[in-house]
Amino acid sequence: MGSASDIKDDRKYTKDHEWALTEGDELLVGITAFAVDQLGDVTLVGIDAKVGATLEAHKPFGTIESVKTLSDLFAPVTGVITRVNTALEKEPELVNEDPWKKGWMIAIRPTKLAEEQGSLLDASAYRAHLAAAAH
Repeated sequence: MGSASDIKDDRKYTKDHEWALTEGDELLVGITAFAVDQLGDVTLVGIDAKVGATLEAHKPFGTIESVKTLSDLFAPVTGVITRVNTALEKEPELVNEDPWKKGWMIAIRPTKLAEEQGSLLDASAYRAHLAAAAH
């Protein structure tokens, strides 16, 4: 868990340890295994933003609480929320069990993806970010 090898090459990343996976015209958003490792057991995922709301890149859309800490969740890009993973309300542990798939949090239809693409890291840049943070 949380090692640089546990990073998926099929998605983009933020320096806040969130991932964005393109699915059609949406981006699914979740947190990385590294973030889960840092948080410990997730006890609550609070998504404040509603479907249809517009999120701004790098602005909070909710919080994630664990036995250790409370952290904000940040939008990786600007766009409109198309879906929220309501399963997390009852089963926040899905984030611990499967941060890459079942633990996704929101889906966004990006509105400024072309101009914001540069702020997202590819898998190798995210690995380098983690390595730099470890030293």
